[in-house]
Amino acid sequence: MAIKKLLVASLLLTSSVAHSAENKFVVDNIRFEGLQRVTMGAALLKMPVRVGDTVDPQDISTLIKSLYSSGNFEDIKVYRDGNTLLVDVKERPTIADITFAGNKAIKDEQLKENLESSGLRVGEALDRTTLSKIDKGLEDFYYSVGKYNATVEAVVTPLPRNRVDIKFVFTEGVSAKIKQINILGNHVFSDADLVGKFKLKDSVPWWDFMANEKYQKQVLQGDLETLRSQYLNNGYLKYRLESTHVAISPDKKGVYITLKIHEGEQYKVKNVKFQGDVTGRVAEFDKLVTFKAGSVYNGAEVTALEEAVKRDLGKAGYAYPKVTIMPEFDDAAHQVSLIVNVEQGKRVYVRNIEFSGNNTTKDEVLRREMRQMEGSWLNAKSIETGKQRLNRTGFFENVDVQTVRVPGSDDQVDVKYNVKEANSGSVNFGVGYGTESGISFQAGLTQKNFLGTGNLFGINAMTNDYSKNISLEYKDPYFTINNVSLGGKIYYNEFEASDANISDYTNQSYGASLTWGFPFNELNYFDFSLGYDHNKISNIQDYYQIEQFKKIHGFDENSDNAIELDDFSWSISWTRNHLNRGYFPTSGNYQNASFKMTIPGSDSQYFKTQYDVRQYIPLTEKQDYTLLLRGKLGYGNGYGKTDNGSDQLMPFYENYYAGGFTTIRGFRSNTVGPKAVYGQGQGNNQQGVVSDESTGGNAIALASMELIVPTPFASQEVKNQVRTSFFVDAGSVWDTEFHPDYTNASSLPDYSDPGMIRASYGAALQWMSPMGPLVFSVAKPIKKYEGDDEEFFTFTIGQSF
Repeated sequence: MAIKKLLVASLLLTSSVAHSAENKFVVDNIRFEGLQRVTMGAALLKMPVRVGDTVDPQDISTLIKSLYSSGNFEDIKVYRDGNTLLVDVKERPTIADITFAGNKAIKDEQLKENLESSGLRVGEALDRTTLSKIDKGLEDFYYSVGKYNATVEAVVTPLPRNRVDIKFVFTEGVSAKIKQINILGNHVFSDADLVGKFKLKDSVPWWDFMANEKYQKQVLQGDLETLRSQYLNNGYLKYRLESTHVAISPDKKGVYITLKIHEGEQYKVKNVKFQGDVTGRVAEFDKLVTFKAGSVYNGAEVTALEEAVKRDLGKAGYAYPKVTIMPEFDDAAHQVSLIVNVEQGKRVYVRNIEFSGNNTTKDEVLRREMRQMEGSWLNAKSIETGKQRLNRTGFFENVDVQTVRVPGSDDQVDVKYNVKEANSGSVNFGVGYGTESGISFQAGLTQKNFLGTGNLFGINAMTNDYSKNISLEYKDPYFTINNVSLGGKIYYNEFEASDANISDYTNQSYGASLTWGFPFNELNYFDFSLGYDHNKISNIQDYYQIEQFKKIHGFDENSDNAIELDDFSWSISWTRNHLNRGYFPTSGNYQNASFKMTIPGSDSQYFKTQYDVRQYIPLTEKQDYTLLLRGKLGYGNGYGKTDNGSDQLMPFYENYYAGGFTTIRGFRSNTVGPKAVYGQGQGNNQQGVVSDESTGGNAIALASMELIVPTPFASQEVKNQVRTSFFVDAGSVWDTEFHPDYTNASSLPDYSDPGMIRASYGAALQWMSPMGPLVFSVAKPIKKYEGDDEEFFTFTIGQSF
């Protein structure tokens, strides 16, 4: 009987069997054998044959194809047992686990994403055809990055209950190195000029640690575009790449690249004409042309013109203009006319402005930074300005914006801003340690974005090695709808100078201030402040600089009594913020200038002025390499006369200091600059003795150059929170009022000389962690003077619980 069944099955499955009446039969019953994971109901749904149907060999062939298409079976046999249709199946095994071994160039996460997109995942049935394609695709990837010896093998291990484990075993091998890059057909530019602009190199100098000789197909495509740009930017419009040949050495370890090009002739611009939707705008568009008639054609400038016209139309509400620049050649004169065809499209207006990602920050805080209004014509520049303003608040790690068409409307769009919030403060109890401040304890709350309102609120008590402080501050940056801010602060502070590496004195101070802020435009902001400060100075050392201060104010120079001073002051500051973001910026400029002056009648009549600047210069298109230039200038002095007719001096407790990670790294905090000079002897025969105690000065100049680089081994998720840099710091602090009258004055250091410059170099790492900022640096002095204290390693850690 079994032989008869097989014979019938063979006949049924043979496509060449004639469809005679004897090969047909009416199905009375359908039975399955071999089903385990798949239910019989699910299998029957995939079958085009039902009980009662008359079937022939063609129907059986269709039945088998339908069952195969379900993806559940890897083998199917159909038998006839009388009028019963018997379907014998072998189910595809279920994938129990997928593992990887030997993969270094591709991470496990990337492989899993690739496999899932191909339908290969744990819990699904194994399709061996798909598995074979994946093997081939992975090998193709390795070939594209120059690993021609790489192999990928999928090892399938059977398990009980028709399950399998899949293990991908990678043998990556070494990347093939570029042995030679040849360019044929170039006459205008030499091989060295052209290949020198490539990222792929056939030889690498020992000092160029960023370059390598490994072949990568994707990088080659970028270099071919670089080659094309080189010619187009120099007027060779008819340049073309005729062939690209990549040859692999027999051992698959070397690659030879040959490019054949046709340079053509150099063309100059004859004229620029605008056509299309340009009524009333030609003069406006003409101003966007940055090149003149007769100049050599430059592809980059032409592309920039195209983008500039689009931006200009975007300001007028044309969200999707089409601008096409078509060349008309005069081959005899080697000139080209540029025809700029403008299609404005339909003018659109903004229906809604939406925000997402602001889990803490209220919508109104983001909305008040907008310059694009809902219900008005779309303005691309205003939308971008809104993005920049959000970045500069410092509340967000990054900000993205997109313009989305409203479904069913051809003249409306929605503007959607997506933000990722940054840690904008510390809460409750904090413990920290710094090489400058020692162990510090902090209790309170400081939030730049208090409760998501965008307001600054702080109530803090802090103590460290040299200071005890308690303060309460508040600032509303939008006290009025016009961005006029109002803020205030009250404080109490105890400062022990000797613990801060300064010549010993103790200052107990308290005070209050009230500040108004006024915007001038999008980038410039002014602050005006009134304040009161009370200073009680005790434990004063009698060195030259303090003796002068005591003398002009009529204090007993030999008295140990405390000095108490009440000062009322006003100040004004200007800030220009053109950074691309407030959180680890990579481009733009920041400037701040301030002037503070005590009101006449205060116990100390003095002024202080200061200027700070930061310039970020991106060195790469991705802005992962950025050059940071920083500078600071400060000067202060007294004004007017004291009650005894002496010229006023700036109080010594207001002096500038340098040294430490915020000024000149590589030097111990506050130790750079003038030292305390003590007098020895009697009367007019005193000699000055220089100590190691810092006194600071009334003038300061600092400069720093810092190369910001990608942080090694940092994942994509944390790259916006970690910053690595290499730096050179330089600066000087001096005292313009240092004119000692000791008998040996000529042999003393001239602390009034700004030329006593210190310098250092080193590396730094900053991490804006959830605990607070962590800053680490190592530095070594390049230029120093006697009495300076070196400090190779500095760090500051803040932690919140």
